Amino acid sequence: MTTKRKPRRTFKESFKKQMVELHRSGKPRKDILREYDLTPSTFDKWVKQYKQSGSFKEKDNLTPEEKELRELRKLNKELMMENDILKQAALIFGRKLEVVRKNKDKYSVSAICRKLEVSRGSYYYEIKRKESEAVVEKAIIDSFTSSRNTYGSRRIKDDLKDQGLIVSRRRIRRIMLKFNFVSSYTTLKFKPLAASKNEQKIENVLSREFDRNEPMEALVTDLTYVKVGNKWHYVCFIIDLFNREIVGYSSGPNKSVDLVLQALATINSSLESVQLFHTDRGKEFDNQSIDELLDSFQIKRSLSRPGCPYDNAVAEATYRAFKIEFIYQQSFDSLFELQYELMDYVNWWNKFRKHGKLGYLSPLNYRLDWKMKQAV
Repeated sequence: MTTKRKPRRTFKESFKKQMVELHRSGKPRKDILREYDLTPSTFDKWVKQYKQSGSFKEKDNLTPEEKELRELRKLNKELMMENDILKQAALIFGRKLEVVRKNKDKYSVSAICRKLEVSRGSYYYEIKRKESEAVVEKAIIDSFTSSRNTYGSRRIKDDLKDQGLIVSRRRIRRIMLKFNFVSSYTTLKFKPLAASKNEQKIENVLSREFDRNEPMEALVTDLTYVKVGNKWHYVCFIIDLFNREIVGYSSGPNKSVDLVLQALATINSSLESVQLFHTDRGKEFDNQSIDELLDSFQIKRSLSRPGCPYDNAVAEATYRAFKIEFIYQQSFDSLFELQYELMDYVNWWNKFRKHGKLGYLSPLNYRLDWKMKQAV
């Protein structure tokens, strides 16, 4: 059976003095020890200290030899520290704060700073600054890589703001340069406008009014191509102009109306709210099957003018981003692989990708924000 140790007691100077005074006044030593639960060695030490110096502090009761030995030890330690620090300062060309950092576990920071003639505040400020820089660097790395290497300083700045980090674009560009981070985007080149007239019966009803007030009010679409193995395949997106969300998509080996119908079939909401459906003049869009579907839901048809891609600028911009962020960064050996990766990309585009047009919100967050405002 183990005996429980008594807790360590601490005594104030006034208490020690009272015990000694009681003894000097005639109270027997054994009574003092018994009544106050003191050990003989402790009490005798107090009596000796009070008689010798009148103080109970250890330093006030040292013998001259002990004081001299203590001073010599202190001086020797300071000389060793000074020699050690000055050698390191010479080796690393006077980078004094680095010397403090390397020796803070061996010597006190205040002593090292005093020897090197630098303020402790400068050292602690530098430590805090470096920790802050490491946090910002990690946040920028995470933002850039999670954006599929596409975000520039504007989108990264907004991404960091969402995390509570206020960082200037200049600082972001500096850190991106440090890690050789370059957005996949290239400079947009001007395309000359074809001046041909629209002679078809179906007009450009959209008329470049790309900003819409409600979800699923106006949809735009187009096709683009991607190499799968050694053959070209095609991707079709259905885009909601309200929040640039990809509401429907499909991929396949043929550029046909079936690909468009498959994309329309993946839309996860009713087509009854759609008022306008805009495409270019490709045969995969301008045909009877599409017309019959639109007539069934009383959706107005709109076609771009011949040779004028600006009439479908949102679809063109979406596919440009798609090529840079998706097609150019990987290769596909099978249609299944393309479809699997495409599903992941569309999910990222809708839920996570920041859009400058939407105030750097994702399409999903933009729609949710709109719904909250409507509910107020």
